[in-house]
Amino acid sequence: MNKYIFHKNSFSINELNSIEIAFSKTPIAKANFYTLDSNESVDLTAIREQLSCDVNVLNDSFDGQAVRLLVTDMDSTLISIECIDEIADMLGIKAQVSAITEAAMRGELDFESSLTQRVALLKGLPVEELQRVYDERLTLNPGAQELIAFLKESNIKLALVSGGFTFFTDKLKDRLGLDYTLANTLGVEDGRLTGKVVGAIIGAQAKADLLLALVNELAIETEQVIAMGDGANDLLMMNEAGLSVAYHAKPTVQEQTDIQLNNAGLNAVVDLLKA
Repeated sequence: MNKYIFHKNSFSINELNSIEIAFSKTPIAKANFYTLDSNESVDLTAIREQLSCDVNVLNDSFDGQAVRLLVTDMDSTLISIECIDEIADMLGIKAQVSAITEAAMRGELDFESSLTQRVALLKGLPVEELQRVYDERLTLNPGAQELIAFLKESNIKLALVSGGFTFFTDKLKDRLGLDYTLANTLGVEDGRLTGKVVGAIIGAQAKADLLLALVNELAIETEQVIAMGDGANDLLMMNEAGLSVAYHAKPTVQEQTDIQLNNAGLNAVVDLLKA
């Protein structure tokens, strides 16, 4: 028996009738979403379009009450921007860097080499410009605060792992009270970026390795972990988790994940935990 989650606060009479016709059942209203248990084989793409909301399936093996760790990507997942693209904008080369970022997130380019290429283009930028990006452009995605609050209330640890930079993850850790962070360190010399990353690059394997390390540290099972991201470099990490969530993600990521959120905010993850 599959549990269907409808990520919407309320439905019209006609929408409820459409659901009942498709599933031969009436959905049950929860706090901010609806659920329905069914073995019916349903075209979710058509249902999502018809209802203008995210609809997902949780199989019997997932237990939201048992989850103890959420590992999430940063850029375009927890936050609304790609930090490296906005840093590049300070040099007037955002379009050039953004094109490389997009290709890497789609899985068309090797992440490590693409990051090296992009960071090299930032050489000479005054480090103060990073603070401008944080202050003027970095915003949390909708629902982030609600999700984080629920995780803290539920004693679920939150790890922020990013192919981006420690300058931003460190600030978010302090601001939001995150439990763990991992990201790349930008080289700085004489107050300017060197165009290099210090140490090993945090790519797809490093993200997956962190998830597994935290599973061991917390003495839990991978089934008790949710991993969330939007790009191809998140897939290894998401494959290790008990539940993978693609948040407004690239098509190749959506095709390989359990849950797809394309309309709702990050607070929709709470629906999965409460369902």
